[in-house]
Amino acid sequence: MQGMTIGKVAQEAGVGVETIRFYERKGLIDQPRKPSGTGFRTYPQATVARIRFIRQAQGLGFSLQQARELLALRADPRADLELVRPKASRPLDDVRDKNSRLQSIESTLEGLISACPGEGPVDCCPILETMEDEDNPLRQGSRNSGKETCERSA
Repeated sequence: MQGMTIGKVAQEAGVGVETIRFYERKGLIDQPRKPSGTGFRTYPQATVARIRFIRQAQGLGFSLQQARELLALRADPRADLELVRPKASRPLDDVRDKNSRLQSIESTLEGLISACPGEGPVDCCPILETMEDEDNPLRQGSRNSGKETCERSA
């Protein structure tokens, strides 16, 4: 089969042409040689599969460097599965850390929202007060809830 232009590769892989150029600059995919004369560079079908692999890896939380490492393992017939599993553990650990931080943020936001009386002057707003607190930004209970101040001024 004849090679594909960069536009066709982009279309089939579901990415933009700039993504392909970026991957080339990062060494994730090979840039074909430009033919002599006025011809266009042509890419093999395997480039589409490689780009899809990279995008799938990114979608699962792998960095581009980690995707590069997985691709290298995939291409090495001597590579063993014992090398793949630890590489998959790294993004899983990252996801767990992010999930923990998101749960903390969720809890903080729930606390701030429940502390807000929902009416009254904004200078009594516990949400805004917490965001202005430079010492303890977005920490539940880092400032008074604002209820006492707002209730006293009401």
